[in-house]
Amino acid sequence: MAEGTDDRALPATEELALAREALQAGDLTRAADHVANALARAPTLPEVHETLARLATAGGSGGLDLFPLHHHTFVGAVVARAHLLAAAGHPAEGLDLLVAAAAHAPGTDWAGVPWVTSPELAERIGPDQVARVLMQVCAAAPDPVPRSDRAALTPYLTLARNAITIHPEHALLLGTASALARRAGEVPLAVRWAGRGVRAAPSKMGEVWLGYALRSAGRTREGLAALRRAVDHDPDDLAVYADIAGTLADHGRLDEALSWIERALARNPSFDCAVHTAHRLRFQRDGDVRHLVALADYIRDNPDDSHEHADLAECCRGRPWLGQLTPPTVRPQPLPLTSAEPSTGRPGTPPPSAEATRRLRQLAHLAWPHPPAAYDTAVALATLDLTDLLGLLAHPPETPENALGRVLSGQDPALWVRCVQVWTCLGLLHHRTDEPWPSSTRRQVLVELAQAAEIAEAALFALVTAAWVDPSIRPDVAQVVTERLAAAASDRAGPLPVTVSLAHLALATPGLDPECATLARMLAGAPARPGRGTLRGLLGRLLRPFRPRLPSPPP
Repeated sequence: MAEGTDDRALPATEELALAREALQAGDLTRAADHVANALARAPTLPEVHETLARLATAGGSGGLDLFPLHHHTFVGAVVARAHLLAAAGHPAEGLDLLVAAAAHAPGTDWAGVPWVTSPELAERIGPDQVARVLMQVCAAAPDPVPRSDRAALTPYLTLARNAITIHPEHALLLGTASALARRAGEVPLAVRWAGRGVRAAPSKMGEVWLGYALRSAGRTREGLAALRRAVDHDPDDLAVYADIAGTLADHGRLDEALSWIERALARNPSFDCAVHTAHRLRFQRDGDVRHLVALADYIRDNPDDSHEHADLAECCRGRPWLGQLTPPTVRPQPLPLTSAEPSTGRPGTPPPSAEATRRLRQLAHLAWPHPPAAYDTAVALATLDLTDLLGLLAHPPETPENALGRVLSGQDPALWVRCVQVWTCLGLLHHRTDEPWPSSTRRQVLVELAQAAEIAEAALFALVTAAWVDPSIRPDVAQVVTERLAAAASDRAGPLPVTVSLAHLALATPGLDPECATLARMLAGAPARPGRGTLRGLLGRLLRPFRPRLPSPPP
């Protein structure tokens, strides 16, 4: 479905005036275009529908020929055809098109017209058809729908009420109506309808709808009981197990939640909902990043999940380096490359090109969903050459003139330099990816940059991100991170200010040695310097194998 609008779009009243002129001139195609535009801007305006009716009378086939459906059809034309279908005695087909428009542009009141809310419609199309329409509406809407968009659901709630008045014991109708009411914020109504549906005909889906409604009403114990009855109806529907586990976890009952998810995995170890939920709950239990890495591996190896999951992003959100920059521990500075450029030895580093600056400013941000998503975003820098990438580090662009730039300028402009460093180093991961990792330019430059205090965090984050997306390099990256953290923590003057951030980076590293993880937790979790005895013992063991691992420069 096409948008069909731009900055030159006319108000609905002007579109109507042009439509009437075209009608009077007999140019029905042009009139139809203007009516479609008017419908897109004011879908419930009576004058628009009056003009559409005049157009239908003037055209053949009730005006339907003027609004054909193609692969990309303007949404206004789709809605016009929906109304004409209803007028021609095919309201079910018209409803299907209105629902399609709602999926394309949620929050717009496409269905707020008399023929949809009329009691006669529910009687004409029957309860099964109404239930199917309500399911389509629910599938296209979030749960719950944002308050600002709920008015667009009111006509469908009216349709549901009208149908339930005629068919008060139709279980499928009651269940789908409950699902719609819940999304629209009508939670008591959702509970009432779902309860009636279960009493009329107990079923798995009826109990699921009731469980969701009760959960939304804050009646968690009753909601869980309904979901358990749904499992009794169908022990093989593992999505319900995952819902039960998620609900239990949300209310602090993590052990019970894990028990339910283990039951699901015992039935099908590869079921996507259970796998996502299991890794999320295990991470909630012990905070070990290996669960999130395993989930990322599963997502990479199973791109065709049954539906979209947000467990990985939910776990990483707001966590240092997993989902965002840490607060600055040292004042970031442009990389001092005035005497020698890493890897090349040429004196000085020229400023980046205008194109490199443009790309960097477009993608740099303080947060990301998770490390693999950050890696994917940075592919926009893949075609920049090494001189441009190093130029971005040596000569950070000015803060962008957008929302992010305004926030940073008002709070801490130095954060922008950190953004530049992080995203440029992520861009380095995409440099000459045909080179084998051990001797690659990207590895050599990032490891070298990781030794510079001004940019160590950004370079190490790029290396850690590379380990998330490429299991084969995890031992190498883990050793680099271990050595860098140990070196920072063993400084003669005591752990450096950057050490806390490096500790969070270590905790985000796949395959980190347990002793290094212990040190990292100590450094990240203690506001003051940890006891020297404990720290000295860990550092002694970690530093024994400390050796630079830089490969020879590529030929």
